[in-house]
Amino acid sequence: MPQFVLFDQDGTLVHSLPGIASSVNYACRSVGIPVPVVDLRRLLGPPIRTIFSKVLQTDKAVLLDRLESAFRSHYDTEGWQKTSCFDGVPATLEALKAAGHRLIVVTNKPRHISLRTLEREALLSFFERIYTPDSIQPPCASKADMLRYFLDDFQTSPSNCLMVGDTMDDITASAANQMAAAFVEHGYGELPLDIPVRFRLRTVSELLACMTMENA
Repeated sequence: MPQFVLFDQDGTLVHSLPGIASSVNYACRSVGIPVPVVDLRRLLGPPIRTIFSKVLQTDKAVLLDRLESAFRSHYDTEGWQKTSCFDGVPATLEALKAAGHRLIVVTNKPRHISLRTLEREALLSFFERIYTPDSIQPPCASKADMLRYFLDDFQTSPSNCLMVGDTMDDITASAANQMAAAFVEHGYGELPLDIPVRFRLRTVSELLACMTMENA
């Protein structure tokens, strides 16, 4: 069984879509462009600047700068407070720790919001380390880079690890580091059936049982 279990945050541990959607709408209105009619749920995972670029089909740096700034301002004060913990997550994390696993968060969220959210939802104490793009200098450009940094940081092998996430970004990041992955279906992404992962879970609460059965 893996020594380290690494978790994505949004869509895996916490339901952050309502707050992100609210802040996206605010950002669009603040720069005077129509609020896009899209299924934002399936776009979450990458950094917010990448999401804006995809949603609005633009690479204009000035516009993306304004959107990102407006989003951050709203999300840091109001949006993040609309986040809630998925059912069963605290009990699952507690059981994993009791079973001897070391728990890590790897997220694309800015560090201050990640910590604030995990603390409010009473999840922060379960984790040994929180990796965010801005917790490393120079900042990491991708989740794959954060996983690589984690492996170096703890001087451990990918074979000792399992990455748990809800988007293709999580799965490709783990694959880039030769790390096993578990895909959580209650989140925001979709994973084609032909893409192999160690586990496909309806919810995070199924994780420990699946790991135990595999090693029985």
